[in-house]
Amino acid sequence: MKIWGNIPKIMGVYGKQKNVNKSGRTQGVSQKKDVLSISNQAKDFQTVMKALKDVPDVRQDKVNDLAERYQSGNYDVSGRDIADKIAKSILNKKV
Repeated sequence: MKIWGNIPKIMGVYGKQKNVNKSGRTQGVSQKKDVLSISNQAKDFQTVMKALKDVPDVRQDKVNDLAERYQSGNYDVSGRDIADKIAKSILNKKV
């Protein structure tokens, strides 16, 4: 495409864009430090998580009691109780 006519005026517009006024020296920039704050809810959660880590996964006293009762022959569970527990676990299962 050829442009005929006042080309110097067009070039003058583009020439003005090149001359950008530079700002003077900036005033002193204050340095800010990063700050981390933990909410009270997060602190409570952290305390609970620490307490839960100290709780054993297996309650050994219960296991020992059941093992002792089983070995001595005193551990007796009715079939109805087992069936009830199985039915409740199936009904309570979320799909």
